[in-house]
Amino acid sequence: MRQVAGGDDLACRRLVEQHASRMLGLASRMLGDAALAEDVVQEAFLRLWRQARRWRPEARVSTWLYRVVHNLCIDELRARRKLSGEEPPDRPDPADGPMTIEHRGQVARQVNAAISDLPPRQRAAVTLVYHQEMSNIEAAEVMGVTIDALESLLVRARRRLRQRLAAEKEDLTGAV
Repeated sequence: MRQVAGGDDLACRRLVEQHASRMLGLASRMLGDAALAEDVVQEAFLRLWRQARRWRPEARVSTWLYRVVHNLCIDELRARRKLSGEEPPDRPDPADGPMTIEHRGQVARQVNAAISDLPPRQRAAVTLVYHQEMSNIEAAEVMGVTIDALESLLVRARRRLRQRLAAEKEDLTGAV
């Protein structure tokens, strides 16, 4: 960050290369819109560039970036109050047959739709912990909440997902 603060374009490029894909994953999951997610991540890196001179090494750069991306996504969700219906593309295993691939895609769409229907803070908690594979401590820090608050968000999110997906259990698993 000291190099970035000094105007080192190469250092900034290295930070982007190191963190962009994870930030894009978070934004894409939260927003459900790939183009908008790219805009959010770009804005986060612009903020990093602009604020590099004021950087204090109290937190890791990745934690700061996650928090900025999270906050920008929450702001966007509040502004539009409704998620886009666009789904991320499925990447099926080429060794699976067409029925397996179709079923996996259907399950993914149903689960993603259920996650998209969660309130923004619950969606963020699920995304950070389960999709970004952060620890509860890291996710709580990114969201600016206590660990207890994060765990409460996760409990409520899992309960909502369970309730929402219970009606679709037969479609999801082939069992009643």
